[in-house]
Amino acid sequence: MQKTGKLELTWVGKYDEVAVEPRILIEDPSKSYGDPNSENMLIHGDNLIALQALQQDFAGKIKCIYIDPPYNTGSRINAQGKEIGYEDGLEHSIWLSMMYERFKIMHALLADEGAIFVHLDDNEADYCKIILDEIFGRENFMNRVTVDARSPSAFSTVNPGMFVASEYILYYAKKRNKLLEKRMKTVRDPDPAYDKYVINIEEDYSSWKYINLSDAYESQQTKKSNLRPDKLIRHYYSFVLNNAKRIFRLTAISDTGASKKVVDVKYESMDNPGKIYCVQRENMDNVYILNGQQISFYEKNVMEIDGQIVATRMLTDIWSDIAWEGIAGEGGVTFKKGKKPEKLIRRCIDMVTDMGDWVLDCFVGSGTTTAVAHKMGRRWIGIEMGPHAYSHTKARMDLVVDGDKTGISKIVNWQGGGGYKFYELAPSLLVKNPVLPIYQINPEYTFEMLCEAICKIEGFRYKVDGVYHGYSSEKRFIHITKEFINAEYIKTVSATLGEDQSLLIYGTKIQSGLRLPDNIEVKKIPK
Repeated sequence: MQKTGKLELTWVGKYDEVAVEPRILIEDPSKSYGDPNSENMLIHGDNLIALQALQQDFAGKIKCIYIDPPYNTGSRINAQGKEIGYEDGLEHSIWLSMMYERFKIMHALLADEGAIFVHLDDNEADYCKIILDEIFGRENFMNRVTVDARSPSAFSTVNPGMFVASEYILYYAKKRNKLLEKRMKTVRDPDPAYDKYVINIEEDYSSWKYINLSDAYESQQTKKSNLRPDKLIRHYYSFVLNNAKRIFRLTAISDTGASKKVVDVKYESMDNPGKIYCVQRENMDNVYILNGQQISFYEKNVMEIDGQIVATRMLTDIWSDIAWEGIAGEGGVTFKKGKKPEKLIRRCIDMVTDMGDWVLDCFVGSGTTTAVAHKMGRRWIGIEMGPHAYSHTKARMDLVVDGDKTGISKIVNWQGGGGYKFYELAPSLLVKNPVLPIYQINPEYTFEMLCEAICKIEGFRYKVDGVYHGYSSEKRFIHITKEFINAEYIKTVSATLGEDQSLLIYGTKIQSGLRLPDNIEVKKIPK
């Protein structure tokens, strides 16, 4: 529909106000694991409330968000793949509202240099993109990645029609002009277009002699006649990779894209067939020209990936090179129909983060994102509402800290270490009185919990300093008490307050008719 001058998706309930009580996070030391000084966080609880709880400390700090939210497939599956338990069949408008509210907070949490990856299938991907366009801005849309997620099998192809193999990752920057995206390459077979071979590459370019690559391969002395076809192919590939600095192809030189000097030499070389020219460039590779075309060596397309020297090509928006078969055992936990390959998450994280950056997954499920972030030396926050927080994510992260050898561990040389803190969402601050029609402070709250909760509700940072329990700036403080607040009490707690400073006092019992200075405010608990 058309609204406020822009196109946006609307649905029943979109504009309903969603009241989210700010909650505090309570560490459970019995479930925290590894290094007690670790900053990593595993949170059990509703992710909308948990995201809200993180805003004060993490707004603008998260570098990468990867989420794999419920696909809204109409099925309900548990961690073993049975059609019960795991909520993945929400009514469409409810799903949209659920994601809309969460995306708004995730946007606030992302750093200006950050990015979000949202992994979905066809059921909601297009609707989700419109929501992301609205919240993140269409100008910050980077890519829709098509992921080859499954292969047809005899069992899976019994139904007529086209087999669905794809899933999608919607990739957005917080601010496209500030995103430092790394150029990525993927493994490929050697490019047959590179078909020439320089025999005497060690000599000066002016005397280079070249032959066809196939002739160069056939002329080598290594016996290959007895090799099986598959080994013969690998033998040929090995020859190409080992001789990449000798192998080249001729590529066109653009009259408008190349420098004037290169273009001038291009036309000079066309008048002198067979002669090789060299254009030297400061702080750049030399340009070799033959018959009006550039000599492009294959070595630029050969690099080390995951510990092996391989032929490569630029990463595209179709990811078919990451195997999904055999990932069931990654991390030592089983999560049918919901698990993603560690290599997939690694690629997303690697594209937009560096060591020490914060990574967030608020639908963490089996813990793949947190496991990969941990092994890659990133700080991480994982949120899971269901029992998977204990049975899967915690179990997996314990194994990672202890030196898990599955997934990307060998590639990144993971040896174990680090740790995380386990948090539960605190219960509601206020509960109904069992007798009277009023609300009261939750009896489960200690005084310290009460102080932290009120600080969060009022936007103060909780930090006990003398009589003060928190601050919102160098000039604004908060004091919380269960004692009777009267004029004398206010005079005592405000004694150290500077002339240009102000104080908010929260209490359960307050004298009526108090006359307060302009820089002091008093509020009652509960309000």
